[in-house]
Amino acid sequence: MKNFRFLAFAFLLCISSMGYAAKVDTLQIASTAMGKTYKAAVVLPNSYAKSKSTFPVLYLLHGAYGHFSDWLKNTPNKKLVQGLSDQYNIIIVMPEGETFSFYLDSPVNKESQFETFITQEVIQKVDKTYRTISNRSGRVITGLSMGGHGALYLSARHPDLFCAAGSMSGAVDMGAMLNRDSSAQVIKLMQPVFGDKSSNSELYEQNSVLGMLDKIKANKLSLIIDCGVDDFLIEPNRELHRRLVYNKVDHDYTERPGAHTWEYWENSLPYHVLFFNKILLKNQVVIKK
Repeated sequence: MKNFRFLAFAFLLCISSMGYAAKVDTLQIASTAMGKTYKAAVVLPNSYAKSKSTFPVLYLLHGAYGHFSDWLKNTPNKKLVQGLSDQYNIIIVMPEGETFSFYLDSPVNKESQFETFITQEVIQKVDKTYRTISNRSGRVITGLSMGGHGALYLSARHPDLFCAAGSMSGAVDMGAMLNRDSSAQVIKLMQPVFGDKSSNSELYEQNSVLGMLDKIKANKLSLIIDCGVDDFLIEPNRELHRRLVYNKVDHDYTERPGAHTWEYWENSLPYHVLFFNKILLKNQVVIKK
């Protein structure tokens, strides 16, 4: 009888806790720029349903070879994003970026216009669908690898949209990809973005975060950047850090043990959300529990 009561109590406790979990939506977003409809995962904190307030939004970008649902299914802790959404009362949006778009507007392919997609179509759709703080004071962006490049690239080019940005293991030097043993594969994968010029190193340099220091310095956005010491992208990230220091750009830079893995990014993301929460607190847009 005691065992039955214990099991019943545990079951009720489980059901009760489930009712207080963040909600995950799948949002269909039509892209006029690309003539397609893409999906985005949207995590709403539990407090969203209980409130009429507007909420800050974190845009969380996936990496190369990935898709919009990566952050929900590839971290060892499958509830990582939901937990952070609940903990900090923030909406987390994970948009589609395709496998190798680098979140750029392709100069040769009308079907790969991901800068326009994220900065105009995704943000507009999210702000129309949910109670968001629909200005830069309540909007932040980060991502892993290709998504780290995307977050820094988009925020540098659109400082009117974001108050802070981050990068985890970011591919901040696109030209470095051509120096790898798999450069032929990289060139093939970049065909939808750069077409016949996918082997042109100058084109990569022109779109590299490393070449955007003037914009980054002028924008004065709050930045958080980290990379694992065993990551193949550690040297470009160290170079970005050196250039930011030389140009006297305030930023949070960290190297930690780890490689280009989901274990590393699971450890990294909470630091980014904590960093963003402090910025949002300064902006007085945080929803307090």
